[in-house]
Amino acid sequence: MATAATPVANLEVVEEKRTSESLFRQALRRLRRDRLTLVAMFVLFIIGMLSVLAPNIQAALGVSYTRTNVTAAFLPPCIPFLGVGPAECDPRHILGTDDLGRDHLVRLLYGGRISLSIALAAAIISIVIGVGLGMVTGYFGGIVDDFVVWLITTLNSIPSLFLLLIVSAVIITNPNFSGTFLSGPFALVLILGFLGWTGTARLVRGETLSIREREYILGARAMGASSGRIMLIHILPNLISVVVITLALDIGSLILVEAGLSFLGLGVKAPEPSWGNMLSQAQTYFNKGPHLVVFPGLFIFLTVLCLYVIGDGIRDAFDPTQKD
Repeated sequence: MATAATPVANLEVVEEKRTSESLFRQALRRLRRDRLTLVAMFVLFIIGMLSVLAPNIQAALGVSYTRTNVTAAFLPPCIPFLGVGPAECDPRHILGTDDLGRDHLVRLLYGGRISLSIALAAAIISIVIGVGLGMVTGYFGGIVDDFVVWLITTLNSIPSLFLLLIVSAVIITNPNFSGTFLSGPFALVLILGFLGWTGTARLVRGETLSIREREYILGARAMGASSGRIMLIHILPNLISVVVITLALDIGSLILVEAGLSFLGLGVKAPEPSWGNMLSQAQTYFNKGPHLVVFPGLFIFLTVLCLYVIGDGIRDAFDPTQKD
């Protein structure tokens, strides 16, 4: 019995071609679409540029962050075209003056230079120490790992603020170090940097323990690569995202620590301004000049918030499990 031939439809399958992307390119693409992180980066960039250009702004306004004028003390903020301030205020003092008649805006910007510089330098020191020790202990293990883990556990068992207060009091307020580099902001950088590496070291150690067991590390060992080459060429590049995220978060944390120490009188000493000691000096005059408290606190709040948002955004961008 003959059967009729059944026509068969030929369907052309179009394969979707997708170009492979590195994790770094994927992270950049995700960051470009993360509006909150971009806004935080822009705000942080503006604060940083204003601090860098503090001498130029001081010259343009014709004011000084060190010259005192007691007859112009506690002037309120003055922005005439926005209707801020009394009718006959001095437009040169945009954010008013302090208890000695010094321009508050310029002092804030100079204070930002010091606070941001201390936090950035201390964060870099702690990152270098933490990444180095974390890689070595995670890769080699053994006695070195046991000793570093014991040291991290011991330092973390002491309250961090209590430890910072002790070290700062011994070094910064020591009259034997008066007039040396250990009596200025550089001492604060060393203290914060050499006491703040434990969290980074523990994080990097855990990542290194995971990376050292992967196939390409075993292949590099089989080919005769030295331990130094493996750590620098194969392990360290895989830690870049962790390091960048930790750096952003550490800078924010160290700004708060520096502000706290300066507030307690163990940080940057007057007459050099920092956001912390400006808050400390202004607390007595809150009724006369509330702007002396509000603006340093606002700068600290915005800077730390932006750094935390940026760190969180970078963490999400470098997450390999993140779906686009």
